[in-house]
Amino acid sequence: MEGRRILRKLNLMKKVLFFLFFSVTISGVSQTYFTRTGSTNFKASVTAFEPVESTNKSTTVILKTRTGSIAAQLFITAFQFRVALMQEHFNENYMDSNKYPKAVFRGEIADFNFTEASIQKEYNLSGTLTIRGVKKEINTTATVTLDGDKIILSSGFTVAPQDFDIAIPKIVRKKIAETIHITLNYELVEKK
Repeated sequence: MEGRRILRKLNLMKKVLFFLFFSVTISGVSQTYFTRTGSTNFKASVTAFEPVESTNKSTTVILKTRTGSIAAQLFITAFQFRVALMQEHFNENYMDSNKYPKAVFRGEIADFNFTEASIQKEYNLSGTLTIRGVKKEINTTATVTLDGDKIILSSGFTVAPQDFDIAIPKIVRKKIAETIHITLNYELVEKK
């Protein structure tokens, strides 16, 4: 009777140890890569008028290599323009950055395989972009490369101001493109 109880306890301990070992192994494979200095650019220029373009070099991005899930967040006011007045109008008149300070993307890199990342490879990237509280589905491609201990991710897509309920006043409508080109360039390192 006592021997059976000891055997049951030993079997239970084996199962617990196996579960712990398996969990540690899985978490070792499930790496997270991130950056706080990702570069997000947009261009909404029209030929013959002053360029409407800006760069945000403080995009935070997290990539889970096991699942390919990706999340990005940036502060709207971190977009830097060449012309200060353009930056002021962008934040106050179009983006309402006091009310909506962040843009967020949550999505997935389809069929992402971390072991193939050393080869430059193109993947489908899809998810939801939220700007000014309005969500839009994004479907594009992303190029992913492993460079030493970093993952380099680049992508691009287009959106329209009306996708996010941004009204362009008639007086400047011809100076701003109907579609805005967004490019992403992120250098991600392993989160320790």
